[in-house]
Amino acid sequence: MVLSRFWLVIFISSIFFIVVSLFTANTYTIDSVLNGKKDDPVLVSEKYIDQLPVFIKDSIKKAPDQTMIINRDTLNADTTYVYKNKTVKIYSGLQKSDGLLPTCKSTLVDLILPLIAYLAFFCGLMELLIVSGASGNLAKLLSPVFVKVFPSIPKNHPSISYMTLNFAANFLGLDSAATPFGLKAMESLQEINPDKDKASDAQIMFMCLHASGLTLIATSIIGYRAAANASNPADVMLPCIITSFIGTIAAFLIVGIKQKINFKSASLVIGLMVLIAAIIGLLMYVNHLDLIGKNYFTSNLSGLILLAIIAFTLVFSFFHEKKFKDAETTVFDTFVVGANNGVKTGVTIFPYVLGMLVAISLFRNSGLFEIISDAIGFIFSNMGVSKEITNALPVAMLRPFSSAGSRGFLIDSMNTFGADSLTARLSSIFQCSAESTFYVIAVYFGSVNIKNTRYALGTMLLVDLICVITAIFVATWFF
Repeated sequence: MVLSRFWLVIFISSIFFIVVSLFTANTYTIDSVLNGKKDDPVLVSEKYIDQLPVFIKDSIKKAPDQTMIINRDTLNADTTYVYKNKTVKIYSGLQKSDGLLPTCKSTLVDLILPLIAYLAFFCGLMELLIVSGASGNLAKLLSPVFVKVFPSIPKNHPSISYMTLNFAANFLGLDSAATPFGLKAMESLQEINPDKDKASDAQIMFMCLHASGLTLIATSIIGYRAAANASNPADVMLPCIITSFIGTIAAFLIVGIKQKINFKSASLVIGLMVLIAAIIGLLMYVNHLDLIGKNYFTSNLSGLILLAIIAFTLVFSFFHEKKFKDAETTVFDTFVVGANNGVKTGVTIFPYVLGMLVAISLFRNSGLFEIISDAIGFIFSNMGVSKEITNALPVAMLRPFSSAGSRGFLIDSMNTFGADSLTARLSSIFQCSAESTFYVIAVYFGSVNIKNTRYALGTMLLVDLICVITAIFVATWFF
């Protein structure tokens, strides 16, 4: 219900603002909102050539392509005059994101179709884990800890192994693998959900832990920083880990208090200590490496572990082929069955993702986001917050809505202020330490047709806020 109302508010307010802007002459055309592409020049006016200043008119006539560009600098978008069909179209600024119709297309072509391919492959592997008995063995191994975190889950339930794989994939920055594992976990949890329309306690806990984004190797962030010529692209690794870890602990505590979980459980404490020890151990190892060593380690570890998971699944299935025979199937046929289920899941979540991304597109292109962002930045500035911090806030604000949008702000901050500036480093931490909350809600709850997400959205947004505050303190402490 909360998500539905929030979606309606974004949609309706954006449309209202677009219409008002058009009729008050703040916007020249709404065509870009509907049909424009991200980074396209924005049409702001159209005039007859005689209405332009003489120097512009002469420059246009002398130009071979009858086009003139002024204000060419690194901070302001160029203003472009294009003479065509007896009128001069004036463009200024760049479109913030794809328009409504291109968003519909890109959601299917660029997002859902690749996601379906990932789902098909990894759901095929998960089906092998199920039939071979590997997932059951993993569930038995981790049950003592998971039943304390998820009291409503029966001991040795298959969802435990799926959640473990999801957390591990997120931890290693393997987004393409994390989503299929997470969706399978949600399906498994839905099987034991007494109210199929309402999110269960276990589903909410899983979603909040997943969205808190605990990540060890921020491969993509390091790549962006390297491309921007940062002196040490991996210097944000430790701040990212600290911020995302605090976010994960916050999510666990907030949901745990709500669900009255026993935090004094010995197995829970031991599990947490093992996790902390593993993180510290890896950090100590990475920290002693030189720059080339860090780049080599971070670029290969995730890939090697993913290959190891795939190899283990196939080898384990091969040595337990008798179980497939007992189930009157083969290893390959089992993989195909799982892959088919993955395709069906991808088709199921498409409408949920489409609805959310179209609303976000309108929200971005309407100008509402910039107004809200500027207002918050103004408030923080007047509170004495450093401008280097307020310049990074758009990344934090957009991150819950759109990973691609916040990534654009991140890259822009590195290009504008320098990759080694506090603004760029803080933006990197913002990008790494949280998930796209609304996308995650739409995908995961949509995959199992949950209509009432209860307090999941509010908790996830609160955790996002905690991560933002933590990131600011950590960034100013480190840099």
